[in-house]
Amino acid sequence: MNIESQEHTDLRAAVAALGARHGSGYEREKLWAEAARLGYLGVNLPEEHGGGGGGMADLSIVLEELGAAGCPLLMMVVSPAICGTVIARFGTQRQRAAWLPGLADGTLTMAFGITEPDAGSNSHRITTTARRDGDGWILSGRKVFISGVDIADATLVVGRTEDARTGRLKPCLFIVPRDAEGFHRSQIDMELQAQEKQFELVLDEVRLPAEALVGDEDAGLLQLFAGLNPERIMTAAFAIGMGRFALDRAVDYAKTRQVWKDPIGAHQAIAHPLAQAHIELELARLMMQKAAVLYDAGDDIGAGEAANMAKYAAGEACVKAVDQAVHTLGGNGLTREYGLARLITAARVARIAPVSREMILNYVSHQSLGLPKSY
Repeated sequence: MNIESQEHTDLRAAVAALGARHGSGYEREKLWAEAARLGYLGVNLPEEHGGGGGGMADLSIVLEELGAAGCPLLMMVVSPAICGTVIARFGTQRQRAAWLPGLADGTLTMAFGITEPDAGSNSHRITTTARRDGDGWILSGRKVFISGVDIADATLVVGRTEDARTGRLKPCLFIVPRDAEGFHRSQIDMELQAQEKQFELVLDEVRLPAEALVGDEDAGLLQLFAGLNPERIMTAAFAIGMGRFALDRAVDYAKTRQVWKDPIGAHQAIAHPLAQAHIELELARLMMQKAAVLYDAGDDIGAGEAANMAKYAAGEACVKAVDQAVHTLGGNGLTREYGLARLITAARVARIAPVSREMILNYVSHQSLGLPKSY
């Protein structure tokens, strides 16, 4: 029995067909353009602004199936999922009209800047500050490991403003155009092979108009986590798709590779680890689906717990699936022909980003189990 709706089943089949047409040798720009034309990039965005009117359940299916075909679009995690969601929920009417149609049809792309060199996973230590300057703002600070800044029209930057009542800094979100004066980027030399590049950003007294602020200046963490929950759901989709791709390659190989009397897949030492990888990927998908349903229903607290769990489970399942796939192929698993060796590094991203598995365990310890904090 399929627990997904017929609409979701049809979407999954259609995106799988798109992924099969492009395959692991895909060109990012061409796939992005076709996915946009078919309405997949903006499937989660409001219909009145050119989107599909769906939610994270829909968008996660798109990314998972593209990943399972070997052609994941990393910027889907950032542009429509994080930035599109935040602007749709909290942006002004002018911001929604200016950005959402382009994010939905792929003509506009937005990056997301939160991570800082000295803050790591601790969003409370963000030091990028925004101060008022007349009717506008001035942003100063640094960001690191920001994906796709070179192909993005703007970056949604997490800064902090001073609360006039308490003097404490509180998080706020700003749209920074790519050509803003004082907004500098430098590419980070990564071992990771990915079509989307990673950048360090320097915001050197970047002047922004008042309308660059997204949402309410006093909303604080509410708006930030409205974007981070979709990020975790989509990272889970990314990891599950990658794990499925690796597992499919290994299963096909195990069915046909024969060095003794039977194909190697007949031996339990090969079959059982692959079966375990399949089970763990399926379990991770169930938690991802739960997180997406809760988020789309407006349950931000429930979605926060489920999204963190889904991201954790998917990251672990992906790493194990890739490792077992490479091991199943032996030497062939390290050749360029089979396309698995590059995933050894890529799979670890889901364990590290956008938040480490240790920080997720902290979250579950405190929020789910009620244990005291150690920090």
